[in-house]
Amino acid sequence: MTTFSAISAQLEGQAIEVPSWAYGNSGTRFKVFGSPGTPRTVEEKIADAAKVNEFTGLAPLVSLHIPWDQVDDFAALRRYAEDHGIGLGTINSNTFQDDDYKLGALTHTDPRIRQKAIDHHFACIDVMDQTGSRDLKIWLAEGTNYPGQGDMRGRQDRLAESLATIYDRIGDDQRLVLEYKFFEPAFYHTDVPDWGTSYVQVAALGDKAYVCLDTGHHAPGTNIEFIVAQLLRLGKLGSFDFNSRFYADDDLIVGAADPYQLFRILYEVIRGGGYGPDSGVAFMLDQCHNIEKKIPGQIRSVLNVQEMTARALLVDAGALEKAQAEGDVLLANEIFMDAFYTDVRADLAAWREEKGLPANPLKAFLASGYQEQIEADRVGGTQAGWN
Repeated sequence: MTTFSAISAQLEGQAIEVPSWAYGNSGTRFKVFGSPGTPRTVEEKIADAAKVNEFTGLAPLVSLHIPWDQVDDFAALRRYAEDHGIGLGTINSNTFQDDDYKLGALTHTDPRIRQKAIDHHFACIDVMDQTGSRDLKIWLAEGTNYPGQGDMRGRQDRLAESLATIYDRIGDDQRLVLEYKFFEPAFYHTDVPDWGTSYVQVAALGDKAYVCLDTGHHAPGTNIEFIVAQLLRLGKLGSFDFNSRFYADDDLIVGAADPYQLFRILYEVIRGGGYGPDSGVAFMLDQCHNIEKKIPGQIRSVLNVQEMTARALLVDAGALEKAQAEGDVLLANEIFMDAFYTDVRADLAAWREEKGLPANPLKAFLASGYQEQIEADRVGGTQAGWN
């Protein structure tokens, strides 16, 4: 089997983008829970995100959500982030918290409301111009709850027209990334419910439009790694939103529910050319820490991705290809499982120390006193949250 020393160089430069909203308050449909030390400003979110990168070396970018992270001067915010050793990443739009969008935004029958949603995305592109962000990520909470409520085909036509208008505005070095979601908050039909719908829409736009795959946005039993392989084969996998699900869109720590699934996904990413310096596939987290501490939750998350990446790199590709070609079913599965069951934690700890990072980033953070400091300092003001 492939050894850790043989793959350690491939771990260099791994980057996992963390979301600003992960540091704010979140909860269930019934209550959003507050916690001591929660950021009150986007600057405090960035400071917390910088700590994740400081202790892991894995999180050089933080993605923003507009208007949750709206500021008057995004160029100054970019400098603030750079002063903390990180950059500003993907810009996420929001067309799901305005009364006008109750029946749709980019798909709405009213041209005024569609234009309002388009203008919001234009504003997001203006933010990208100031932050140096590459990706505009669009997730749409659009669909219908009852048969006959809306014209499903008409909504697709309006969506295509709206996306094309937004796409025409993005710069030469920018990308539009369209996320899909199986259901919620629309329950009869969702306008972008699956990878196929997202692919059809972005393929019609052009070479700067891609699909975002959120690992929690699938029906039970869905083979997500097959979708990964297909999108890489088609050249349209733009980014991941990593998280875990037990039942629906749970947004739990990535790898918590099914580490083996994460391993399988990352193997297909590596096998399909979606990992490494020449890949355009962005690794991002999209999680909410409802009951656990925010920064430790993000540290644990990026470490989980790193660990399963290392295990996926350990798969003996040559031996596996030979076993597959010879039709040796059990040997092929054994080669695959051997890599998954390999414990790389001690190797990763030693590798981190060689890089000047703590062997145990989570333990080092907890000992740093930063959590106690922000809990003591961040008193008063309005804690950041979903709204």
